[in-house]
Amino acid sequence: MKVATFALLASTALGCAPAFAGDIAAPIVEAATKGADIATGGDDQRRDIVVTGERTEGDDSYTVGDQSTATRMPLSLRETPQSVSVVTRSQIEDFQLNDINALLATVPGVVVQAQETDRIYYSARGYDIQTFQIDGVGLPFAFGIQTGSIDTAIYDHIEVVRGAPGLLSPTGNPSAVVNFIRKRPTRDLQASASAQYGSYDHLRLDGDVSVPVTKDGSIRARAVGAYLDEDSYLDRYGLKRWIGYGIVEADLGPDTVVSAGYGHQKHKSRGATWGGLPLFYTDGTQIEYDRSANSAPEWSHWGVTDRQIFGDITHHLSSDWLIKVSAVRRAITEEDALFYVYQNPVRGAPGGIDASDPDSIKGIVTYPGAFQAETRNLTLDAYVTGKVSLFGRQHDVTFGVNRAAQHYIQGSAYDFAAIGQPISIEDMLAGTFPYPNFPTEYDYTTTSLSQETHSRRESAYGLARLNLSDPWKLMLGGSVTHAMQEGYAYGPRADYDHTRFLPFIGTTYDLTPNVSFYASYATIFNPQSQIKQGGGILDPIEGDNIEGGLKGEWYEGRLNASVAFFQARQNNTAEALPFDPTIGQTVYRGVDSKSQGIEVELGGELLPGLQATGGFTMMRIIGDEHQDARTFVPRRTANLNLSWTPVGFDRLKLGAAMRYQSKIYLEPEDTVSDTTGEQVRINQGGYALVDLFAGYKLTDQVRLSVNLRNVTNAKYLTALNASQSHYGAPRTVLGTISVGF
Repeated sequence: MKVATFALLASTALGCAPAFAGDIAAPIVEAATKGADIATGGDDQRRDIVVTGERTEGDDSYTVGDQSTATRMPLSLRETPQSVSVVTRSQIEDFQLNDINALLATVPGVVVQAQETDRIYYSARGYDIQTFQIDGVGLPFAFGIQTGSIDTAIYDHIEVVRGAPGLLSPTGNPSAVVNFIRKRPTRDLQASASAQYGSYDHLRLDGDVSVPVTKDGSIRARAVGAYLDEDSYLDRYGLKRWIGYGIVEADLGPDTVVSAGYGHQKHKSRGATWGGLPLFYTDGTQIEYDRSANSAPEWSHWGVTDRQIFGDITHHLSSDWLIKVSAVRRAITEEDALFYVYQNPVRGAPGGIDASDPDSIKGIVTYPGAFQAETRNLTLDAYVTGKVSLFGRQHDVTFGVNRAAQHYIQGSAYDFAAIGQPISIEDMLAGTFPYPNFPTEYDYTTTSLSQETHSRRESAYGLARLNLSDPWKLMLGGSVTHAMQEGYAYGPRADYDHTRFLPFIGTTYDLTPNVSFYASYATIFNPQSQIKQGGGILDPIEGDNIEGGLKGEWYEGRLNASVAFFQARQNNTAEALPFDPTIGQTVYRGVDSKSQGIEVELGGELLPGLQATGGFTMMRIIGDEHQDARTFVPRRTANLNLSWTPVGFDRLKLGAAMRYQSKIYLEPEDTVSDTTGEQVRINQGGYALVDLFAGYKLTDQVRLSVNLRNVTNAKYLTALNASQSHYGAPRTVLGTISVGF
């Protein structure tokens, strides 16, 4: 379908939506009003929306009225001139989205690529998502990749702003920023707990209690805990995860709220991959493995402990102005013993080695290593937002400052006698490689065997939302950011020092009472730490994001829909080259590319009792010579998540989710078939995954539910970011019992 035709159809659909739903408008509006009261806690807690983000607990809705991730201003999705997706607490609990990988896989336009079992790439609009925020504060990933899982037990909901979020996340990619909104204490007593058991001995327990410390709730506290212990469809792989969270919040008078808390998560896996399965023989033929195939022995593991101390204070200067100051101290400790393999097997050769020339060391080769790392960072953020009167109209303004300092150090321990050993496919899959004789002391001082960096990012940002007329709003703003780093990364220096001004322009125009046109422009830059071939680090990524489209909102914000056209340009993006055993890591080159496409999205209540989120993304990504680029990113993705509670029988809830991605492929750099001389191509065809769930309330306090995932038992590779990967999970079932009051 031509893009123009698709846009016309989408515009028509947005404009006509109230017509086909006119007969059901009244009950939906009534439900919307009731849901809004639950979400905000009534008039006494309306300021909490501004302070912490809208609460979604206790509401079945799959959308929110306001969000502040994009601008710090509490704007509706329709008023925000960027693409925003929200995953509410109801959707998390319905589909048991208990970790961030499962959650983000349901978000329109977001692709989750598990190249390894414990390190995950996320992308949107063709580019890597590298920034996670918590309550609007955060730093990009240290290596552009998330290490270890993230449990969602402590979060009320998650907001995803696609495009270049340069105003409040001034260093990043033109992809998206993910903002986790923490659960906050409630003014009345509430408690809940759940236990679940499922396929591959999946066991998860969680509990959540919020109590008013004082009779009027002016001081209140909340504690959340969760424990996971599971095996896996992958041979030898298993995971244990524990998370604890506590927060105290207090009203220091009618205009001031202060809070402080602590979060602790421990992630420990076994049989974990570093890299993955070699995907092709040296003659270029792609290898077909069993779904359970794992390249790692049982002793291989990732161990990640993440601790956070945080606090914030919010003060209302007047009914129209507030100031908020936040601080987050984060400490991440990592201890890993890992098993990597590189090169590719020779088809038909005994033991995976070329029988005619065993000294050539063709075939799979081992590279085990042990690592310890410490990350310490402190992030401070302060902003003020409010309204000003000018030329007879009220306008919104926000300005603030942000400073983040981080120290990262990693030491290694190698048994060099275990490196470079040829291994057959059979022995690799059996996981029989013995635990190496790693030194008991990690090397933190030899620059070729360790890494240490000190980095700092400072920015000042401001935004004005001008009310030019009743239907027309114009946003003008930007940020000035200084980013620096000193240190080394396994030999080469990893120093940079950059200052950039990043402008932001956005506008919305109400075409009808329900439909608006919007457009925005933002620039980005992102310092990189990847090592380039020949030594040194890559120059920063630079680029921009342009988007525009239509947004619709009906039934007092209970239903939202949008269609967006976008162009994201990113220069000097790190692209992996083959693993370099001489330095013990992958090296990269910088490439220029541009993505263009269209996104359609909806979220909220379609009919009484029928909640939905979903979307479709279609794009192309081309390089500087108009060739296909980043071919490991799917060009078309689709998501649809539905839940239905029959009117008049609210004890039952049924749901389904579908995720689709088109084919992807990878042509490894400088890799050719040893028989044909042609470049090797690894393929993963398009596929769809279908999940189902059913829940039933035995009483007002007790609920049973069952989730069935990958109903069709589709087999697929989880990622093709590099020439190694593994397969996704088969059909699984999960049963849950929940209690709450």
